Amino acid sequence: MARAPSPAAVLLSVHAVVFDTDGVITDSAPAHAAAWKPAFDACLASHRGQRPFDEADDYRRYVDGRSRKDGAAAFLASRGLGLPEGSPDDPPGTGTVWAVAARKDEVFTRNLRTHPIAVWPGTVRLLHVLHDARVPFAAASASRHATELLAGAGLLDLFTAVVDGNEARRLELPGKPDPALFTEAARRLGVPAGDTAVVEDALAGVEAGRRGGFGLVIGVDRTDSPESANDLRRHGADLVVTDPGDLLITGED
Repeated sequence: MARAPSPAAVLLSVHAVVFDTDGVITDSAPAHAAAWKPAFDACLASHRGQRPFDEADDYRRYVDGRSRKDGAAAFLASRGLGLPEGSPDDPPGTGTVWAVAARKDEVFTRNLRTHPIAVWPGTVRLLHVLHDARVPFAAASASRHATELLAGAGLLDLFTAVVDGNEARRLELPGKPDPALFTEAARRLGVPAGDTAVVEDALAGVEAGRRGGFGLVIGVDRTDSPESANDLRRHGADLVVTDPGDLLITGED
């Protein structure tokens, strides 16, 4: 039987890489989920019979990888709560989708002051290897905090390009699972999507990579569970790893 190509060999089949940030580079997904909980639970509390927001399952299925507004809308719709969309200028609250999103951002921003976000060591190793090999790579994230977090981790200068939530809003890019965020990152790298890999842990992000025609879509499953890995594959992952650092494995004896 022919031996399956190693992760390292698969990664060498492309000429550029686009990384998601939350959960792939920075260990910020739990912080985002924790900030969403009070924002959502305040809405759910006024509706009898609604169970609280689940920071693991609900976050992964409806919020992870999406813009704040899209994530808020998707979760609220999953519970049958038809809040009006409102405006991006709405203050934090429970009356509109944008107000709920603003409440989440208020909590997340406040928590950043006292709980710094860590980075994943395996991903950092991969970034340095790619940088030394002069492989261009970008960060693409729906979060408007992405650039700030990369700078705080001392990683920002490694990236050829960064497309964060602020840029997405400025350019009016639709959120994941639409591929626009990744496509813009590939455009800034100057490499066609078909020759570019996407590294993503969110189901919406993996689907975006597949929809965008990217040459390689790598799913990151930090839980290392068959169910989660299968979900990533169903949404379009060509390869699933528990950590991007696994992509440095050569498969040699």
